Amino acid sequence: MTVDELVRAAAGGDEEAFAQLVALHEKKVYNLALRMCGNPEDAWDAAQEAFLSAWRGLPAFRGEAGFSTWLYRLTSNAAIDLLRRTKRQRGESSLDDEALGIDAVDRTPSPQERAEESELRGAVTEGLARLTDSHRQALVLREVQELSYEEIAQVLEVDLGTVKSRISRARSALRKILQESGNLSGYLPSKPTGTAGKGGGR
Repeated sequence: MTVDELVRAAAGGDEEAFAQLVALHEKKVYNLALRMCGNPEDAWDAAQEAFLSAWRGLPAFRGEAGFSTWLYRLTSNAAIDLLRRTKRQRGESSLDDEALGIDAVDRTPSPQERAEESELRGAVTEGLARLTDSHRQALVLREVQELSYEEIAQVLEVDLGTVKSRISRARSALRKILQESGNLSGYLPSKPTGTAGKGGGR
């Protein structure tokens, strides 16, 4: 069965069809949740909440956006809700360098370079944690998930101008934080506007 056929069957209450949809999408959903939440336990909870919301919402799903785009939206919202709860409970951010996908350069770095890269990762992590939820959400979808601006607009259910504004402001805020920490030179902005990402939620 195609994804569309599975969606229609699952919307009609077919649990096996929904299980197949979960199997097809669980890796991407978990990865997005991990990069939003920063640790595996919270990511698992957010992913489970997203799939539960999908199961409950499928009967009303009309397919204006693709199923994967809709699922990204549910996952992103679930992660944001969980981050807000955990921030209140812990009084701190749970963002993690590795989960955010902030990678070192490909070649083997020297000890000094490793130390500098570690400092940069820490600064970027701290900077992301200090962004507003909406700005971090948009920036993670762009820089980590590598979605296009159009795809992000679909995921967040906002217009293209709002996506561009949020990402621009998020980058500016992150640059300012990195500048204050002396790490601005290590931060490179994303690809040009409109470039489709590898994780495209189509």
